[in-house]
Amino acid sequence: MEKELYRSQEVKKVTVTGIWINALLTTFKLFAGVLGKSQAMLADGMHSLSDFVTDIIVLIGFKFTQKPEDACHNYGHDKYETLVTAVIGILLAAAGFGIFKTSIVYIMRVLGGNILPRPRLFTLAAAGASIILKEFLYQYTLRAGKRIKSPAVKANAWHHRSDALSSIGTLIGIGGAIFLGEGWTVLDPIASVVVSILIFKVAIEIFLPAVNELLESSLSQEEIEHIKNIIETNTKVLNFHKLRTRRIGTKAAIEFHILLDQNYDLKKAHDVATEIEEALKSDFNDKSIITIHVEPFE
Repeated sequence: MEKELYRSQEVKKVTVTGIWINALLTTFKLFAGVLGKSQAMLADGMHSLSDFVTDIIVLIGFKFTQKPEDACHNYGHDKYETLVTAVIGILLAAAGFGIFKTSIVYIMRVLGGNILPRPRLFTLAAAGASIILKEFLYQYTLRAGKRIKSPAVKANAWHHRSDALSSIGTLIGIGGAIFLGEGWTVLDPIASVVVSILIFKVAIEIFLPAVNELLESSLSQEEIEHIKNIIETNTKVLNFHKLRTRRIGTKAAIEFHILLDQNYDLKKAHDVATEIEEALKSDFNDKSIITIHVEPFE
């Protein structure tokens, strides 16, 4: 219970920090984009807005995850966290696509003979502030996600990093447009295209594992081999079969059959199963669901 409370407090702390920083950056960037005549800054502001929405989703998602097992959810509510991770991946992909689409439109305008307006100098300060704050937020959130082993929090950290990358592209584009003259204003949307591709790549890397978990895919081959090794290490187990695994949020669900000496009494057979269960929980998660069916070896 203490571990779950600590986990909840960590999630709330890092997410609320992200909400405040993203709200500040979104407002600052959108005003800078409008007043500074920078389409790249406006796109960057919309990306920060998606980060703000993501923080809200993470906070709401964890409210459901904390709920205990009930009659309708016998295995708990951990997959809400997986669902939140998938939603973050979708939002990240949408942000990347939106930036890509906007940038292509402006590149086509330049190719058609139009000259893009040169951004104002203060938009560089907005991009620089965004890079610093979002990189801090990425490092801060990622450390928390690793501490509490939360895929949703780690996914949100990468969302912050993608915004920092977006701001780097914006900084390069705006800097080129300001200091190299009107003929180079196209650098703004070109840099945004490169950044949007990086954002989309991160979105796929976040989204696919979450979808696999929702579709009940097995644990990794490395984890399965580790489970087999734990079972085989117990000398009282003469054989085993029907090993099945899946992920439920931060915990694993593992089930299999073990074959024991047919002369074992019920207590001894139960003790062997308990030994294996405790060994697995110690390596995976103490809240993991381990189901062991005992059979006599003939």
